[in-house]
Amino acid sequence: MSGSRKRTTPASSRTRVGNYEMGRTLGEGSFAKVKYARNTVTGDLAAIKILDRDKVLRHKMVEQLKREISTMKLIKHPNVVEIIEVMASKTKIYIVLELVNGGELFDKIAQQGRLKEDEARRYFQQLINGVDYCHSRGVYHRDLKPENLILDANGVLKVSDFGLSAFSRQVREDGLLHTACGTPNYVAPEVLSDKGYDGAAADVWSCGVILFVLMAGYLPFDEPNLMTLYKRICKAEFSCPPWFSPGAKSVIKRILDPSPITRISIAELLEDEWFKQGYKPPSFEQDDEDINIDDVDAAFSNSKECLVTEKKEKPESMNAFELISSSREFSLENLFEKQAQLVKKETRFTSQRSASEIMSKMEETAKPLGFNVRKDKYKIKMKGDKSGRKGQLSVATEVFEVAPSLHVVELRKTGGDTLEFHKFYKNFSSGLKDVVWNTDGAAEEH
Repeated sequence: MSGSRKRTTPASSRTRVGNYEMGRTLGEGSFAKVKYARNTVTGDLAAIKILDRDKVLRHKMVEQLKREISTMKLIKHPNVVEIIEVMASKTKIYIVLELVNGGELFDKIAQQGRLKEDEARRYFQQLINGVDYCHSRGVYHRDLKPENLILDANGVLKVSDFGLSAFSRQVREDGLLHTACGTPNYVAPEVLSDKGYDGAAADVWSCGVILFVLMAGYLPFDEPNLMTLYKRICKAEFSCPPWFSPGAKSVIKRILDPSPITRISIAELLEDEWFKQGYKPPSFEQDDEDINIDDVDAAFSNSKECLVTEKKEKPESMNAFELISSSREFSLENLFEKQAQLVKKETRFTSQRSASEIMSKMEETAKPLGFNVRKDKYKIKMKGDKSGRKGQLSVATEVFEVAPSLHVVELRKTGGDTLEFHKFYKNFSSGLKDVVWNTDGAAEEH
């Protein structure tokens, strides 16, 4: 009997979806939330992307999302995030993904300003490997940017988020794609017009902008006025900084060619002398017979629903692995450092107060800062009253139980500008000085 109790106790404090036990939130967007998960049968770790079924139907996104999921199931490559399986309940769609926990490539740029040329080239080579393979499968990403490039524990780059991808069968009779999408600073000139564009050439342009950002630490095209930005992109008005080598300048100028016809192709890029330095071709096996997309159709119909077990009415527990992996550089001692100066798009603090006390104090602190607060169990969503540089600042918080007398609180920027999030966190953490726990056990002093 004691063995039986050991198996059921941990599961009762967490949400379970099929064979997966869900943990902390890894990311959040307009249509989806991504959570850490563990397969209770195999012990394998994964990430689960959770979509609200009603929201998907309301925004007529079913076909787009079926396309995204099917695309990811077709792609099996060391430089592309792998989809494992798809499940659904009455209200949610669950996409189980490979867990890639080395952080965004964007974070490296944010920390270092820019990368050394050899390091930037190594990431660029991996990016091209992944994108080239996608293209060979008739798939175009169309939203390539540093935020969609993540690193695994070994520093291997993986392309994520195929939400804006397109199959070759969606190409019109003229052989071109016709949907303008993507992030403005990274988008190719031809995408900005409605004359149609080649998905492969547009992706190459975005890769060129990424390479520039990696080596320069700033964007080649960056204007506060959108029309001015578009004009600069369409004319390819940019200049390389003096520290770029002649080979790097040549490659970037051949990629950031406003004409998709004369722009360098991936095949030509693979033959370029600068690109070939230290190049390692990808090594992997592809077995198309193993790919099955029946679960994709099942998830978007009512034919098969997975078993979802809700957690108890208390904060989710955070196990040792999650605790270590959520702290900077996988070090427990870093978890307890004062992080106001180091906060990026998410941060956390620890507290010895009860979960209800922490929740009340956060609500009490957020409102005078001009935030609307919405509570749901041990989570809070805060939205700023005023619009900033990138719209209203939105912040999500969640309280986790590490032990009966210790909680970890996570804060994530879910919308708005990162610098404004930094400013908010500085003010917010000052108001929480009575609940934040220091390494010596005393309250945080400011």
